[in-house]
Amino acid sequence: MFDKKMFGQMRRAGMSVGLSKNKLSEAMLEILLQLPVGTTNLKETIVDNIGLLGQMSATRDINDAWDQTKKKVVKQYPEKFVLDGRKILHWNDGSIDVLDKNISPANFKELNDLADIENCSVNKLISKLIKSYEKGTKP
Repeated sequence: MFDKKMFGQMRRAGMSVGLSKNKLSEAMLEILLQLPVGTTNLKETIVDNIGLLGQMSATRDINDAWDQTKKKVVKQYPEKFVLDGRKILHWNDGSIDVLDKNISPANFKELNDLADIENCSVNKLISKLIKSYEKGTKP
């Protein structure tokens, strides 16, 4: 039957699917929405379910389409999917907490100034602030 090696040879010979990344992304999105909740290895499952389209597409096209699909699905269906800090797509079942990594430049400068005053690193200063907060005392 057909295998990945044969499709690679066909692509090198000039035969391709002739499919844009956007169309591939749309196909991935349609399949993703049909998967049952809790399915693991989403990307591999989707590429397997695309069939001939996934086998004939170049890996870089699949990766680009997958990145587009992740962004689309998180924007359109935030109740079902969530991206973590490493841009990995997860089901939004409440088990993944998305960390807020943004800090304003003014607060960052103030933290550095306070760390200089206390003669410690910013990380150590934040640890002290968290401990004092947990104790119920104000820093």
